[in-house]
Amino acid sequence: MNIRINLDIELAKQKMSLTELSQQIGISMTNLSLLKNGKVKAIRFSTLEAICKALSCQPGDILVYEIKEKDGS
Repeated sequence: MNIRINLDIELAKQKMSLTELSQQIGISMTNLSLLKNGKVKAIRFSTLEAICKALSCQPGDILVYEIKEKDGS
């Protein structure tokens, strides 16, 4: 996937643990951990909004599109 998740970076900037974020926004640790590790294929706008509100950041701080070149072309 060409979308990189920078949740760990934003958590570090705010000096917040995944546990604290989970408690603040009401999303399970399991789901946040999967998101943080890039193991999800989608994210609800309501979840993204809650994360951005808790971390005082923008969606673009968390989700980054990376262009990857094709092999052998």
